[in-house]
Amino acid sequence: MTEINQLTAVSSVIAGDQVPIWSSNNGGARKASMSTMLAYMQDNIEFPAAFTKQYAAPSATAFSVSITAGDTWLILTPVAGYADGTIVLPTDPTDSQEVLVNCTQSVTTLVVDGGTKTVTGEPATLAANAFFRLRYDSIAGVWYRVG
Repeated sequence: MTEINQLTAVSSVIAGDQVPIWSSNNGGARKASMSTMLAYMQDNIEFPAAFTKQYAAPSATAFSVSITAGDTWLILTPVAGYADGTIVLPTDPTDSQEVLVNCTQSVTTLVVDGGTKTVTGEPATLAANAFFRLRYDSIAGVWYRVG
């Protein structure tokens, strides 16, 4: 039997080309077409969300910043450390929507306002250079802290 490293190479493939695989279900070597491999990958690979950057540079305490897009990376650069601040989450989030927040200054009392949606695990304060990440679950109607 020919070893894979002894086969000649090709520089491009088409959907009907075959590749060797080890089938756990069958307990042995089998072949699969490139189109079968493609379908498997499309069904099983998750790519990370593409975040929209949003910048905010609050210049006074008691600031409020509203998230304005879908998956958002909020880069908060307050002029100084502040006693109070609020981040307002989207009012109509989609399932698995994410918000990532970085903050360069400390915020002693932070409110993460989910509007009519529950927010679980949100930080109550932010140290300088702190961050957190929230993901929305539409079944529960809850923003969960995931990082």
